[in-house]
Amino acid sequence: MKHDCLQTEDFPLEIAASKFAALGSEQRLSVLRALVRSGPGGLSIGALGDRAGVTGSTLTHHLRILTQAGLVRQEKQGRSIICAAAAYEEVQALCDFLLTECCAECPGCNEHEDHHHG
Repeated sequence: MKHDCLQTEDFPLEIAASKFAALGSEQRLSVLRALVRSGPGGLSIGALGDRAGVTGSTLTHHLRILTQAGLVRQEKQGRSIICAAAAYEEVQALCDFLLTECCAECPGCNEHEDHHHG
């Protein structure tokens, strides 16, 4: 599986918006959260469906959207998806995008840089 980590400073607004849009479904968010909880080994498609409460073609559809957004990686064997895992680097980059400039325009906040992050 490919490991591409986006650099926050090179993270255009339109890319961030498209990644957040991919999370704009309760089911997709549930799928990603199940994968994040499962760790880097990911889950088989059956186990993922059970944990996320999404199965069949609906799960395939949501995985395709999350994969296109770079938030999920999939392993395939032939034409079947056998495993999916969160793309932790991408998820972290998206979180960092939100917090990169935290308090940048807040007078006096720089003295307490960790007040929002600890």
